[in-house]
Amino acid sequence: MTLKISNRDARRFWLFNQGLAETPTGPADPLAIIKRLGFVQLDSIQVLSRAHHHILWTRNQNYREPMLNKLLADDRSVFEHFTHDASVLPMDSYPYWTVQFARRKARMDGKGWFKTALEKVDLAEIKARIANEGALSTEAFDTKVDGPKEMWSRPPHKQALDYMWYAGSLATCYRHNFKKFYNLPERVVPDHIRATQIPEQDQHNWLCTQALDRLGFASPGDIKRFWEAMDTSDVRAWLDTMSLQDVQVESADGDWVTMLAPHDIEDRLAKVPAPTSRLRLLNPFDPVVRDRTRLSRLFGFDYRIEIFVPAAKRQWGYYVYPLLEGDRFVGRIEAKANRKSGQLTVTKLWREPGVQWTSARADKLTAELTRMGRFIGTPDIQWVCAPEPSAPPQ
Repeated sequence: MTLKISNRDARRFWLFNQGLAETPTGPADPLAIIKRLGFVQLDSIQVLSRAHHHILWTRNQNYREPMLNKLLADDRSVFEHFTHDASVLPMDSYPYWTVQFARRKARMDGKGWFKTALEKVDLAEIKARIANEGALSTEAFDTKVDGPKEMWSRPPHKQALDYMWYAGSLATCYRHNFKKFYNLPERVVPDHIRATQIPEQDQHNWLCTQALDRLGFASPGDIKRFWEAMDTSDVRAWLDTMSLQDVQVESADGDWVTMLAPHDIEDRLAKVPAPTSRLRLLNPFDPVVRDRTRLSRLFGFDYRIEIFVPAAKRQWGYYVYPLLEGDRFVGRIEAKANRKSGQLTVTKLWREPGVQWTSARADKLTAELTRMGRFIGTPDIQWVCAPEPSAPPQ
């Protein structure tokens, strides 16, 4: 008989795999968290804390922001590259990532606007400067955008640095105030790791297997979207070599969806603990939230980031944080921090449909905001909206 996984068990399994079942206490080990997740997305927006720091803090609230740059700049235990977006990955996954270097390079080579920009700069000259002068940021170069400057316009030297970073011929060695500094890979990636050569098909197999391990159960599309380092054809080729188990996963609306799972799925499910009842403020780029299809299917939580939506057309707000309690999304909150004044200001609060906002739940939110305030240096919590949540907008 096909194994059936109830919606509650599916939610708990997914949250456990993503490090959100346990109480986020104990000694901070950000490298262990990154290895467990596979990668952590980087993002420049700092409303409370930047996404990468927030994601790590959510899983261990003894984490502090300088810890990540130490892994990148000093320990060389993580590296930066592109999954679905700029991310940090464990350094031991680097040998399995050269397929992504080649894939990204091929895609850029096929873009006419990239070719036009690269014709205006000398890649060898840029790389020679880095070889001779050491790590450099974009500010060390001076080329201008031709024509009108649009939101996503980049000067030719910036596109050249991006091109070599995507292709793996340059590497990020550290960041300062989120500004990326580029260096030669041999100065960033340990020699024994760069010397490890993995055949392309073995890299695809590893990426697919690692994705399914972290997802627990998945469709082929889920597996592809996890890393965004393979094409659909690569995933299907891997599936042709595998003997996986079909499972039926109950969605939030009671439908049953056929998914793929490892053969030890029942053993894995049996080891999943009940999640902590702590209420958590998740980042919009948290891996549990990122795949909107999976999020809606498992939790019935429809969410999108509205930073690029004109203010008048936003349903919720510019940067709204999902609120997770146990294995259920119970609300959303809009808040911002002023680190200079030490204030964390709550501007809007909503509850999800069917959620009663009890005094106990309100106390949990206050406790989480207080913990966030300590983390980012804003101990003064200010409410400019009513502490009682609004109903979801229609």
